[in-house]
Amino acid sequence: MYLLFDIGGTKIRLAYSADLKSFSEPIIEKTPANYNDGLELLKEMFNRLDIDKSSLAAGGAPGPFNHQRTKMVNTINLPDWKLRPLKDDLEKIFSCPVFLENDTAMVGLGEASFGAGRNSEIMSYFTISTGVGGAKIVNKTIDETHLGFEPGHQIIILDENQQITELEDLISGRQVSLKTGKKPYEITDNDFWDKLAFYFACGLNNSLVHWSPDTVIVGGSMMKEPGLKIDRIIFHLKKVMKIFPELPEIKKAELGDFGGLYGAMHYLVDKQI
Repeated sequence: MYLLFDIGGTKIRLAYSADLKSFSEPIIEKTPANYNDGLELLKEMFNRLDIDKSSLAAGGAPGPFNHQRTKMVNTINLPDWKLRPLKDDLEKIFSCPVFLENDTAMVGLGEASFGAGRNSEIMSYFTISTGVGGAKIVNKTIDETHLGFEPGHQIIILDENQQITELEDLISGRQVSLKTGKKPYEITDNDFWDKLAFYFACGLNNSLVHWSPDTVIVGGSMMKEPGLKIDRIIFHLKKVMKIFPELPEIKKAELGDFGGLYGAMHYLVDKQI
């Protein structure tokens, strides 16, 4: 039996797979801000799965990891989880080896293997949600990095006062709520969303010239209705992109809230080879 988990900034999802082709109905709970409370919740969720034994576990968590993928080195949404021995603690709870990756990278792997990017060879995945993240997936494998991918923290604007503005500051759900006093889904002004589509197109241009993918998949809560629209992102990107003669295929994610579990499942398929 194989364990699949997705520790997000707001929700934890846990499921199991017997054959690495499908998985059980996930158990979903709110992610505790306190690390020890999170471990207790994961233990309780694991017990609720009611499986005798697990041989391997894999999943994502929200932040860049150290090179050994044993702990998160920065956790904006879950500061108490920073630098905690997450891998060791999960192995104690699950009683099996655990493989960790950034949660966005794991969702990207899921989309490349089972979702909208399953026909791509070089895929870039972006999530625009509470924060902004992304990853490069090559031949259905998370590309090698030292500390991970963080395209949401690329600098988009440096004004005359040398004020730095990151992509995440411009388009993330967290920042939209802070600046407008509204939840993103409460905003129905098309001009507002079109401005965000332009900002994202600028950031996407930067990632395209660095990663040169054949396919881009975009997911996250900010891509729902109302929200950013793929056709407007493409419209602005065509104006921003200057160096390449054509754009990659750009599509919305297909796997919804369970992309990370699909990614973890494919990750363990590779570990079995």
